[in-house]
This record gives sequence, C-alpha cells and structure tokens, in this order.
Amino acid sequence: MSSASNLEELYLWESNLSGNIPDSISNVSKLRILSLQENSFYGLIPDTLGNLRFLEIFYLWSNHLTTKTSTHEWSFLYSLANCRYLRILDLSFNPLNGILPTSISNLSTSLEQLWVIDCKIRGSIPMEIGSLSKAILLDLSSNKLSGPIPTTIGRLKHLQLLNLYRNKLQGSIPHDLCGLKGLYKLSLGANELDGLLPTCLCDLTSLRYLYLFSNKLHSQIPLSFWSLKDILEVDLSSNNLSGSLPLNIGNLKVLISLNLSRNLLLSDIPSTIGSLQDLQVLNLSRNRLQGPIPKSLGDLMSLKSLDLSNNNLSGVIPKSLEKLYDLNYFNVSFNRLEGEIPSGGPFLNFTAKSFMKNYALCGSPRLQVSPCKNKIHPKFKKTALHALRYVFPTFASIIIVVAVIIVYKKGQRGNMNLATVEDLIPLKKRRRISYNQLLQGTGGFSGNNLLGSGSFGSVYKGILSDGTEVAIKVFNLQIDEAFKSFDTECEVMRIILHRNLVKVVTCCSTIDFKALVLEFMPNGSLEKWLYSCNYVLDILQRINIMIDVASALEYLHLGHPIPIIHCDLKPSNVLLDEDMVAHVGDFGIAKLLGEGDSIKQTMTLATVGYMAPGIFSFF
Repeated sequence: MSSASNLEELYLWESNLSGNIPDSISNVSKLRILSLQENSFYGLIPDTLGNLRFLEIFYLWSNHLTTKTSTHEWSFLYSLANCRYLRILDLSFNPLNGILPTSISNLSTSLEQLWVIDCKIRGSIPMEIGSLSKAILLDLSSNKLSGPIPTTIGRLKHLQLLNLYRNKLQGSIPHDLCGLKGLYKLSLGANELDGLLPTCLCDLTSLRYLYLFSNKLHSQIPLSFWSLKDILEVDLSSNNLSGSLPLNIGNLKVLISLNLSRNLLLSDIPSTIGSLQDLQVLNLSRNRLQGPIPKSLGDLMSLKSLDLSNNNLSGVIPKSLEKLYDLNYFNVSFNRLEGEIPSGGPFLNFTAKSFMKNYALCGSPRLQVSPCKNKIHPKFKKTALHALRYVFPTFASIIIVVAVIIVYKKGQRGNMNLATVEDLIPLKKRRRISYNQLLQGTGGFSGNNLLGSGSFGSVYKGILSDGTEVAIKVFNLQIDEAFKSFDTECEVMRIILHRNLVKVVTCCSTIDFKALVLEFMPNGSLEKWLYSCNYVLDILQRINIMIDVASALEYLHLGHPIPIIHCDLKPSNVLLDEDMVAHVGDFGIAKLLGEGDSIKQTMTLATVGYMAPGIFSFF
C-alpha cells in the first residue's frame, strides 16, 4: 500500500475479499474515497484510519466486522475523529454490538450521512448525537436501541432523513423534531413509543414520508395534521389512535399511500377522500368505522389496493368501484355490508376472501354468497320498493281488518255456541323442563342469547338437550305484577292451540324462578320483512301471511266459549317460522313484558270480550 501513497479513490466493493482490513491501508494518506462494502472482512476496524486525513467517504457495509469481545468499545471512532473532511460513514450490516459511544460527537463537523443499520447496537442514543450539526441523514434502524429519542436531534437543522425504525425506543415523540424544517422522511415505526401524536407535525412542511406504525400512540390525529398537503406516504397503523376522519383529509392532494389500519378510529369514511386522485394504497382495516362505503372512492383512478375489512361498515358496495381498473387487492370482509357485489371491472378477479363474513351480500356463487333476486330495471325497482314500503302495508292492514270483521260477524250469526276444542293438549301432558336445562340451554342466560327485555322480564334464545330451539320468557320476580302476569299467561296459553299461534312448549316454575318456554321462530317478525330493504316478500307470501293471521284471529275470537281479543295486532307481533308460516305472538324485542306492554301481552290474551284501544289510557 505504501507504493500507492498518491491514490485518492479505492473501490474494492463486492470483490470476495476476506480476512482483516490491513492496517497498512492507512498509509495511503491522500485517500478521499474508500469503498470496502459487500465483502467478507471480519475482525476489528483498524484504529489507524485517522491517518487518512483527507477521507471524505468511507463504505464498510455488509461485512462481518466486530468490536472487542471484552468491551465492545468502538475505539475506531476516536481515530476517525481526525478525518476532518469525512462526509459519509456507512457501517451498516456488521455485527458490531456494543453501545453507541458518546465519542460519536468527535466525528467531523462536516459529517452529512451516518448509516448504522442492523449492527446489533444496544443501549440509548447518546445526547451528544446533536453535535453532528451538518448531518443530512441519520439512520440507526434495526438495532436494539432503547430509552427515549434524544431531544438534541432537534438541533440537526439540516437533517432531511431520520430513520430509527425497529428498535425498542420508549417515551413520547419529542416536539423538538418539529423544528427540523427540512425533514423529508421520518421513520419511527416498530418501537415502543407512546403518548400523543404531536400537534406540531404540521410544521414539517417538507415532509413527504411519515412512518409511525407499530407503536403505542394513543391520541386523536390532530386536525392540523391534514394540512400537510405535499405528503406522499403516511403509515400510522397498529397504534391506539382514536377519533374520526375529518372532511379535510381531502387536502392531501398528492398522497400515494395511507395506512391507518389497526387503530380505534370511529365514524364514517368522509366522502372527500375521493379527491385524493393519486392515491394507490388505502388501508383502513381493523378500526371501528361505520356508515356506508363512499361512492367517491370510485374516483380514485390510481388505486391499486383497498382494505376496509374488520369494521362496522354497512350499506352496499358502490358500483362506482367497477371503474378502478388498476385495483388488484380489495378486502371488505367482516363488515355489515349487504346487497349485490359488483361484477364488472376488477371485481372479475376477486375471490370469496374479499367479501366473507358480511351481513347480507349476494352475487356470484364463486364468491360463496347467496344468489341475488332477479334483477329489475332500476326505475321500476325504485317505484316498486316505494309501493311495497308505503302502500302495501296500509293495503294489507285494511284487508286484515275487513277479513276479521267478516269472520267475526259470520261467527256471531252461526257459531254462538261453539263447542270447546277437544284436541287441546292437557297441561299435564306438556313437556317437563327443569331450571338447570334452561340454564344450560341459554349458556347461563348469556347476554349473547338475549332476544329482548322489558320491565317485567327478558326473552332468551335457548337450545334444549334434544337440539330444539326455543324462546324462553323469564319473568322478573322482583316486580309484584310479574307473578300475576305469569299465572294469567299460563292459564290462557293452556286453553289455546292453533297452527298460527306461537306454541307454548311448557312452563318452568320454582319459588324464585318463573318462565314460559315458547316455540322459536327463526325468520323473525313480519315487521322485519316489510320494512327492511334486506328482505323481500313476494305477493303470494304476503297473501298467505294475511290468511294465517286472519285464521289465528278467527280462532281467538271464536275457537272456544270465551272470546280472546289480542288488541295489539301489528307486524312486530306476527312471527314467521322456517317455512314462512305466520304465527301471532305477544313478545317482541325491547317490548317484551314492559309495564305498559303487560296489558298488551298478558291481559290482551286473557281479556274477555272486546277491549277498545281507548281503555289503555286508564292503565
């Protein structure tokens, strides 16, 4: 090396060299650039490098260099302090170990770039790092650094890139970083940072890339954050950020990638997100977002990946998304979506995984969802829906009333002395079910099985030992009227039996527990089928339901010597079994056995003769 004393640049990178770096290399005293990266050098970095007083660029990355096993001291840094012109130092991907020494402050004040990636260094970042006043780039990522981020980094006024990714740093993000006006990229992801997201981040007007993912940040996203109109990529995923997405998210006009997944964000997705014309990646998965998917997402013509899974989104998947021909990843699974899955554009390539676990999606069998009803012309469909929703219920009610009056009048003329029905099931022949069986069948009366509740009690769904599904009406015995209600209903239910009345399987009564076990109706109430856009009844089904209800009323009024008047007939009290046969019942979600409802649900079935609606005002 002594013969090359006038050499200024030495490039030996990726040359399959191994062994120790010879001390004699320091004899090339005029060397400005020394490039030894991507070899197999091992051992210590020579302490004699300080003789290279003109050294400006020193690359050692991707070797096997270490420090002294006993002390793990970086003694070579003291020597490099003599290299007053050193601008770039890259020690990355060497198992140096040890602690980043305070002597780092002795490096050249001309140092612009310091790369120490994946060198297995531990301990804290020394406060003295703030002495590197000319630093433009500082990358200490993928190490084992702990403790807080030094506030002295805020002194590095020329810094454009700060990368502390994948360490074990703790504490909050220092507000001092907001003074780095030239910062272009800030990467603090995969640490243990907590506290609030600094409101002063909006001062970093040069920022283009912000990565704070996989920390423990727990504030709301400051409203001022959305004023970073020139930012390109934002990743705040896997934190505990809360609050809502504001309308001014649309200010980030040049944004390419936005990842807010795995947080606690609430509210709707703002429609202004459709103004992010350059957006390629949008990930809002695993939050608590609700409301519809904005149609304006169909305006994101550059979008390649869209993940909205694991939220509480409802409504339909907008057909406007069919225009996104560059979209190659789409996931809306685990939401409450309904309606037809779009079939055009990129949707031709998506699989069932994109749509699984939703409320009522329908579409192609290959997507493992229910088939949609026959398609109707949109204008006709809209008109028909309005007719079915507003006109038909009124029309149906009129028909039911007329039918009841006709049947009642007919019964008065020809059946005044109708004999008692002989085929009733005696109470002693009803099935006997113990309290323990009900306890087991409802999972200990778990809230997950609760169908409805009121001031007199609650209704639970249960499964008996033979697999029979039942509805269990449990009375609240802390209320005096509940005892009378239970006794009255048991007596009335004992004497009625009809295919269009909800069947009482049995009752269960102890000193401190009273319940009725009723037939379970898997298709819910008629109200759901009439007023929800997710369920459809054809004209034949509607007529059959009207006939079923009229038949039940005829039986209640004329089926035995004592007429029974329901007095609260409405769609929510008409229940449908698995074959869509209607059964008149007296319980409903959130109305069962309420104080006012005890008249409608207990006395209504037990009242002799006619009870006018006005009588309710006296109770």
